Amino acid sequence: MRRANPASSPCRSSERAQASIEHVSVEAVSKSEPDRPAPIKAAQVVKAGPELIASAAHILRTGGLVAFPTETVYGLGADATSDEAVAGIYAAKGRPSFNPLIAHVTDLQSAQAHGVFNADARALALAFWPGPLTLVVPVQRDCKVSLLARAGLDTLALRAPDHPVAQALLRAAGVPVAAPSANRSGRVSPTQAAHVAIDLADRIDIIVDGGACAVGVESTIVACLDDQVRLLRPGGVSREAIEVVLGRVLGRPLSVGDASSAPIAPGMLASHYAPRALVRLNATHIEPGEAALDFGGRFPDHPGLRLDLSPAADMHEAAAHLFAYLRRLDAPGVSSIAVAPVPMTGLGEAVNDRLDRAAAPR
Repeated sequence: MRRANPASSPCRSSERAQASIEHVSVEAVSKSEPDRPAPIKAAQVVKAGPELIASAAHILRTGGLVAFPTETVYGLGADATSDEAVAGIYAAKGRPSFNPLIAHVTDLQSAQAHGVFNADARALALAFWPGPLTLVVPVQRDCKVSLLARAGLDTLALRAPDHPVAQALLRAAGVPVAAPSANRSGRVSPTQAAHVAIDLADRIDIIVDGGACAVGVESTIVACLDDQVRLLRPGGVSREAIEVVLGRVLGRPLSVGDASSAPIAPGMLASHYAPRALVRLNATHIEPGEAALDFGGRFPDHPGLRLDLSPAADMHEAAAHLFAYLRRLDAPGVSSIAVAPVPMTGLGEAVNDRLDRAAAPR
């Protein structure tokens, strides 16, 4: 099937996303294929609405690729139970096939049809779902999620997103949806529909515009595989909040390792979330010709290209701005981005994890 050629569209805050789920016309959807709607041709980035959600859900059920918003970043979704559909994700992203995908579901009950939840996993799901937490659990014996999506593992990453458009799409599709970030593999994650269009252009079927993502970094990933609960990737739920629910300290996150080693969870490749420009971390000054990713107003007099993640040094604001600002600084003619030091407190752990991966050799 011919892939669409998306164009950009303005985005609003996902905190107002419920209001943006308005009725829109989908007359541009071709009626010539009764078993599978063709991509929308008049506007490839389309505001979420009831008819569009129904059409996007049908595209998912029939093996297509749909980019959609979550509270973290935009996801590139496919039917997680179909090897062929999941293969389409890897092809569109240019993603290494050994890197597993997160299966998105509506709630804990639907997740338990595919994964085995011990007491810790249930407690975390009840505390943080729907929300920016992914749980890696053993698969159920009759798990329907594709082995390809699981990268051949006997474990499964599951998440219930906290976004009205994502929830509506999952309910309409009626299948778990495998959805990594909707960008080329290793590139900066998209927090607006326009970012998806830039990266994936004519590789996917439709981009559902549900506004800008409120959290702005990917989900925290926690493995609940035995008596140990291990933090695999920092993200939108802080370590401290998880430890309050568990009543004990989490282990350290796995370090950024050799990019040739097979990851056991999404987002664990050494070089990941990377702009084209080189990234220089913990900068105390800006070299001539460098762009500056500032934090807390450390470089107010820099005469060149400069964006401040949070002038007020607010970690939530910094996380929400991270990927969008990296994209804006990765401009033609910029060979290096100098990044001001960012504290490791709260969501700072997730921000620094993404920056470490953006700066890794590639």
